[in-house]
Amino acid sequence: MYRFLLTPRWWGINVFVVLAIPVCIFMGSWQLGRFEDRVQDHESAKAQARAQADEQGAGGRHTKARPLDALLPVDQETSGEQATATGRYGEQLLVPDRQLDDKRGFYVLTLLRTDDGKSLPVVRGWLPGDADTAKAPAAPKGEVTVTGALQASESPGSNGVSAAGGLPRGQLGAISSASLVNLVRDDVYDAWVTLAKADAGMKAVPAAAPSNTGLDLKAFQNLGYTGEWFVFAGFVLFMWFRLFRREAEVARDARLGLLPDAAQAAPKA
Repeated sequence: MYRFLLTPRWWGINVFVVLAIPVCIFMGSWQLGRFEDRVQDHESAKAQARAQADEQGAGGRHTKARPLDALLPVDQETSGEQATATGRYGEQLLVPDRQLDDKRGFYVLTLLRTDDGKSLPVVRGWLPGDADTAKAPAAPKGEVTVTGALQASESPGSNGVSAAGGLPRGQLGAISSASLVNLVRDDVYDAWVTLAKADAGMKAVPAAAPSNTGLDLKAFQNLGYTGEWFVFAGFVLFMWFRLFRREAEVARDARLGLLPDAAQAAPKA
């Protein structure tokens, strides 16, 4: 009754099923692993952010700061680490529309020109209200050594960073070397620092969690793909069973002479 399973057509179907189901299960398991990795990264980032917040609250006394060059380039491991750099403050810019403690305000960013001839964006603190140069305190004169949390360059439209252009002169939308390249003559580090202890009259800006560590759209895409691959595996098995049952019913009907074609082909008495 089941001799149709030995036909070339069914050999092809069976080989496809035998290969497709393990592939679907493997891909589903891989996507699930990716989702679990992102969840783990998210938890690690939260713990790291809490530790960094505690460190900033303690004025950076608990963790020994390392030289800036030893922490570059910024990655998930070095983001938020305490960095130190020496130089002289130069041009000052304001970064509007930044929230702190659920209040709207702006960052005061000053470029620190290091001995290497490159400028490091330093967020010296946060002030409430609209960005106003009259509110921002002047940077210290002479050579200074700054200590703060290392941060990766921002991207417009992410982490609350405004993507709007056309800002007034002296204001900056996203803290990044790409945004600063046309505003300053020096080369700019592809990183920035937020001071562990803000300058007088300002609040310290907490370090942000490293990028691509949150439960964002990509994480839930991985979870969605996990479900899709397992559904594909179930669908392949369901279709195989449906085809098998249909073929078995046809073979049975043919054997019993219930098919019209079989009746016509049967010899007359």
